[in-house]
Amino acid sequence: MQRNSKPSFAFCAYIFLAGFPACLALSLAAQQPAKASIVLHAARLLEVETGKMLEPGEILVEGERIQAVGTSVGHPQGAQVIDLGDTTLLPGLIDAHVHLFLHPGAEDLQTVEESVPWRTILAEQAARADLMAGYTAERDMGTEGAGSADSAVRDAINAGLIPGPRLRISGNAIDILGGHEDAIDFNPAQHVLSNADYANTADQIVAVMREQHKEGSSFAKVYETGPDRMVPAGSAPCLGDPVCAQIGLGEEPGDPEFWQFHTPYQYTEAQLEAAVAEAARLDTNVGVHCQGEPAARFAVEAGVASIDHATQLSDGTMQLMKQKHIPAVPTFTIFEYFADHAPTPAAAAREHAMLDYKIHEFRRQVAAGVPMAVGSDVGPFPHGTQAREFELMVKYGMTPLAVLQADYLNGARILTWQNEIGRLKAGYYADIIAVPGNPLDDISVMEHVQFVMKNGEVVRPSGR
Repeated sequence: MQRNSKPSFAFCAYIFLAGFPACLALSLAAQQPAKASIVLHAARLLEVETGKMLEPGEILVEGERIQAVGTSVGHPQGAQVIDLGDTTLLPGLIDAHVHLFLHPGAEDLQTVEESVPWRTILAEQAARADLMAGYTAERDMGTEGAGSADSAVRDAINAGLIPGPRLRISGNAIDILGGHEDAIDFNPAQHVLSNADYANTADQIVAVMREQHKEGSSFAKVYETGPDRMVPAGSAPCLGDPVCAQIGLGEEPGDPEFWQFHTPYQYTEAQLEAAVAEAARLDTNVGVHCQGEPAARFAVEAGVASIDHATQLSDGTMQLMKQKHIPAVPTFTIFEYFADHAPTPAAAAREHAMLDYKIHEFRRQVAAGVPMAVGSDVGPFPHGTQAREFELMVKYGMTPLAVLQADYLNGARILTWQNEIGRLKAGYYADIIAVPGNPLDDISVMEHVQFVMKNGEVVRPSGR
């Protein structure tokens, strides 16, 4: 029996009952010419899960998916062959912690000084810059007062109206009254709005998450710690706290500097458990801004998707993160940027002390086998420059392969796209980049992406 290549009039008449646009879309789709196959060829190709470097490497792309990968693949008749020369083919980069609605120098006052429409325009430009730098998937960790405007950016990207990465978005982050992103230190009479959505109880957290979900969020971002500070040696704020005693936090053997850092928790374990349960009901997860203990223990026990910043993790918390496979997202680049761009010498000294402490603790975390993902906290520093994070994570203790696997494998899992991105594998989305040379020999090449393909479309040709 011969089958029609286009929907019949009778079928369209039937579809009309459900709505004419459905038939129109089907008719237009049937009239679109099939995309030609694309073969990418390069000197090398990284097999992410095994760490094996294929030489040479080829990928056959058909439509939006990868069809085949190897040292040589089939070249269908009419296929476009793109020879990328002495480069390495990799999956598109994943940034597990970005802020599309932030830009340098405006984090504190932009909610007051800049309108949401203006910030949305800037967010579109940020999304394009990140994509051109090779980031084909990102998790936007809060619009910082722009509410659900990130859903418009995501939807415009998905509709092909603007260029940008695949996005998981949270809308505003969730925060307690007077918490991390509240408008503290301003004149109270001015009623300056918070950069986050208030929730002070477990019930309020759930209510806020439901409202954000209604407005288009795809996960929840929670502020779990407040102001961070370095404290004099031996002061150990947590040691006299009954909450810390209850969960077994005390002196850390072999790490006398551990309690030289302090950050207060904002939500209890029970409150975070309510957030995680609600996220599970919505088939998503929770990411937390979490700098240290005891907040990190609460978050890990509750089962969050990641511990972002993770400056201070106790031995017990690190062990639980390994058991539950909850990654830390170090965000070194933002710490380095703040240290190097502090407004005063005193501020620079504080930021450098914080960075030095973070480096010391990160090395402990790597030695303990804590899972890692790669997130930069880009926004307060320029979008499109965040591949510096790869170089810093290698500089402070990881191998290039381990950092790449952390980005691709753990990053994809955090974004809940682990079966569709993060690997050069048949059936996965054709999100592909090429970098010069070999990143296993020199990780800094990740800052010099030469070719970008997203969803089977070349968005940055080689040489541009």
